[in-house]
Amino acid sequence: MPERISDKLLSWAVDPDPKVLLQAGKASRLPFVEGHVALMPDAHFGIGASVGSVIPTKDAIIPAAVGVDIGCGMVASRTSLTLMDLPDDLEALMPLVEARIPAGVGRGHAQDKYKSYSDPLTDITHPHATEFTTKQLVTINLQYGTLGSGNHFVEVCFDENEDIWTVLHSGSRGIGNQLAQAHIKRARGLMKELQVHLEDPDLAYLTQGSTEFNEYINDMLWAQEYALKSRARMDAAITRSLFEVTGHGRVLETINCHHNFTQREAHGGQDLWITRKGAIKAAVGDRGVIPGSMGTRSYIVAGLGSTASYTSCSHGAGRRMSRTQARREIPAGTLTTQMAGKTWNSGRAASLVDEAPDAYKNIEEVMAAQSDLVTVEHELTQIFNYKG
Repeated sequence: MPERISDKLLSWAVDPDPKVLLQAGKASRLPFVEGHVALMPDAHFGIGASVGSVIPTKDAIIPAAVGVDIGCGMVASRTSLTLMDLPDDLEALMPLVEARIPAGVGRGHAQDKYKSYSDPLTDITHPHATEFTTKQLVTINLQYGTLGSGNHFVEVCFDENEDIWTVLHSGSRGIGNQLAQAHIKRARGLMKELQVHLEDPDLAYLTQGSTEFNEYINDMLWAQEYALKSRARMDAAITRSLFEVTGHGRVLETINCHHNFTQREAHGGQDLWITRKGAIKAAVGDRGVIPGSMGTRSYIVAGLGSTASYTSCSHGAGRRMSRTQARREIPAGTLTTQMAGKTWNSGRAASLVDEAPDAYKNIEEVMAAQSDLVTVEHELTQIFNYKG
């Protein structure tokens, strides 16, 4: 159950860093925040707003609270395969995934290969406000259906029934980052121009009805759709690759959900903008994907419709170490031990220690802390992991 930090801040956070509570408190005191800010169990320090926070606002949006990876989220597919259908290891899957789902900072499809795919500018139906440059158009095409870096990943897992799932985490890539950064900068400039004092400059906001607000909304919704459909393309690539390795199989169901986004919703009799920065929508009937870290379980969940959390839940385990701290304190051998028995990028263990389980909160504690927000449908155990 949540802890009431103040009239404007409610927390489900597991072992929150004091900096997170201070940061969330600043966001909660903005004059256009309606009700309270809700901190999810995985909450940790972010830019402007804490990662793992839900911010309800009236007639204003904070671009930095949506974040720079607009529309980042998860996609998971349950297949007709069972554990018995898989080979002893999935080494044969790795080169197929590496070839079809480019990963890493700035990585994209080869120029001569992406042309065989559909055009993202045709796929995405929502209008954008920004007039894309030639360079941005190249980025949009080459990075559509690519993974990115950091905590983005592709996994193959089995559930409690030994059914095989694929799980993937990715967002709007370079173009989403560029759009977000431009609008965050624009919001900061407006605050200076209007002489608005903020406790944190990264809480710069845009007011509904303004040109700046409307243009941000259009670009944000465009980037959210880009991210959603990019994940769908990669999901098709990983399932196709898996079925090639096993010789058969089909997809039975797919869940594709954002966890960095904002949208208009009705809460408490009001129409509000609900910004979820590292949080999933968990209304009754909503299904979501909550990943752990490398080497730990992930979860397929169904929302319980908590009004206190604005029908939201956590988006993952949540970091307990910064990447710098993890690289300094976690030996590569520790990660290798924790990934024993799995097919993964083992040759790059030293560069992946910032994604080790020890760098994250305990996912089982995080799930226990939100039993009033979601119910667990499936627990997924990973057997294959590919990271950028």
